[in-house]
Amino acid sequence: MSNKLDGVLVVNKEKGMTSRDVVNEICKIFKTKKVGHTGTLDPLAEGVLVITIGNATKIGELLTSEYKEYIAGVLLGIKTDTYDIEGKVIDNKLVYDNLNIEKTISSYKKTYMQEVPIYSAVKVNGKKLYEYARNNEEVELPKKKVTIKKIELLSTDRCEFMFKALVSKGCYIRSLINDIGKSLNTYATMTKLTRTKQGKFTIEEAYTLDDIKNGKYKLYSIDEALDYPVIEIENDLYKKISNGVKIKNEFNIRDKVIFKYKDKILGIYEKDKDMLKTWKNFNVNYN
Repeated sequence: MSNKLDGVLVVNKEKGMTSRDVVNEICKIFKTKKVGHTGTLDPLAEGVLVITIGNATKIGELLTSEYKEYIAGVLLGIKTDTYDIEGKVIDNKLVYDNLNIEKTISSYKKTYMQEVPIYSAVKVNGKKLYEYARNNEEVELPKKKVTIKKIELLSTDRCEFMFKALVSKGCYIRSLINDIGKSLNTYATMTKLTRTKQGKFTIEEAYTLDDIKNGKYKLYSIDEALDYPVIEIENDLYKKISNGVKIKNEFNIRDKVIFKYKDKILGIYEKDKDMLKTWKNFNVNYN
């Protein structure tokens, strides 16, 4: 395969792999080191992992700013140190009959300050939270504003249930489940997690690593992956844009725009008052 590929690949990550494991596999398949991923999935989780290759690694933050959809499994009555079933059980609590799980879940359709789980890579004072946990060190857990845009109960069986949620960037489903447990006056632990959607990409469009190894995949171009206007420029603008020069916003752009030249992406510009300035340059040289 070519080592000059640029694009976005939607992988259906299998349980047991880290997101880095998937990146390493893609590096081998496409024979390139220029590979990244957006929106980390824990080894317990499966589903949509958006992979960027070549110049597409420059647009990772645009792909992670979107909402993500998950289907999660929950076990009531036990608490683990990681908030998921693979962690160490640290407490048990009675699960009362006739819990109104559906009503409680619906109450989380809101924006709130969510406490970050200690088993996460978020840094406090330059050190990752999971490092504090492994060293049994006390640390005040930070809180982040998250939005649960949609949430619905899918099934329930007394001590277990499944739900689907559409959440903002930075939301931890493990923490959401932990919070739901508190609202139910018990403990709640995540048993399974599948990311079914990230931004515009759904699990129906995702390919397994085996699919990709066998040549069955779709590589989305940068302009296909992003929902921004695309403008094919003429020679007079080529030099300015390739050199990152500010230009007048004669195109009525409200956010960002993708400029192409001879059908190749030259750069992404963004609105700056009545001008457009470089957001990312892709260093395409036609000389």
